[in-house]
Amino acid sequence: MNLAIHPETFKVACSGCNLRELCMPIGFNLDDMKRLDEVVATRRRVKQGDLLFSSGEQFTSLYAIRTGFFKTSVSTDDGREQVTGFQMAGEVIGLDGIVSDHHNCNAVALEDSDVCVMPFANVEELSREFPVLQRHVHKIMSREIVRENSIMMLLGNMRAEERLAAFLLNLVQRLHARGFSQSELVLRMTREEIGSYLGMKLETVSRTFSKFSEDGIIDVKQRYVRIVQPDALKKIFNPDVC
Repeated sequence: MNLAIHPETFKVACSGCNLRELCMPIGFNLDDMKRLDEVVATRRRVKQGDLLFSSGEQFTSLYAIRTGFFKTSVSTDDGREQVTGFQMAGEVIGLDGIVSDHHNCNAVALEDSDVCVMPFANVEELSREFPVLQRHVHKIMSREIVRENSIMMLLGNMRAEERLAAFLLNLVQRLHARGFSQSELVLRMTREEIGSYLGMKLETVSRTFSKFSEDGIIDVKQRYVRIVQPDALKKIFNPDVC
């Protein structure tokens, strides 16, 4: 796979974006938002299967996902892919490059996607002018740390059913925050990619999906998933609460 970003690049304004409440700080007035527009250089379209950035590439920008879906992954010593995350509209990716000025993972579009390119030099410059922006960037970085800790808990302490239940609940919650259904979703990733992310074999992922379906907890048709019994799914993930 080559680094083929289709450069349909054009200016986009944060002040006019309906996702600004998800990826930009709360508390900016209209004038502040127009000033913040200077953070975003362009918008890029990334075709399904193409790389937004690759491991080892020089870090220059953060990317706010406007539409679409991405996965991030690293390569293991034996050449296998390890999925490290799935990102959707309203989320920011590219933070991995801040520490060493180079990206340490690959970001691949799981469907045709649009991203807003935010040169990090612009972010740093405006952060000095707007402390609220600086705090927002720190919150995004903190959220990534929390996410990584959650993954470690998934991989270390949970059974296969708990891992998949937690994954589905997290995914539908994030989608709902973007105006989608609380109970229905279309998986952009494959079963194999889910297994890589959750530390499960493909056969285990498929078997667990089938068990949830047989128990009437979810309805599954290829990549379409409908959560029929959300409380039952929550009980699998956290039986002490439900």
